[in-house]
Amino acid sequence: MGILMWIIFGAIVGWIASAFMGTSEGLVKDVILGIIGAVLGGWLMSFFGKGGVTGFNLYSFLVAVLGAVVLIAIMRAIR
Repeated sequence: MGILMWIIFGAIVGWIASAFMGTSEGLVKDVILGIIGAVLGGWLMSFFGKGGVTGFNLYSFLVAVLGAVVLIAIMRAIR
């Protein structure tokens, strides 16, 4: 995926994860959260023997949301 697609994907994923976890992070933080969440979700799925984020599809979207939700939970635990 190109950088623009990562930003769009990150914004959507970050917004969904923030809404799911009941936080309001703002647009820039949602984009960053979504991108880092996609990387984290891909790493977690590869750890369990599954594929990570492969493009702009439903499976990658679910993996990225899972990673972003885990990231929000980790951030809450640290705070």
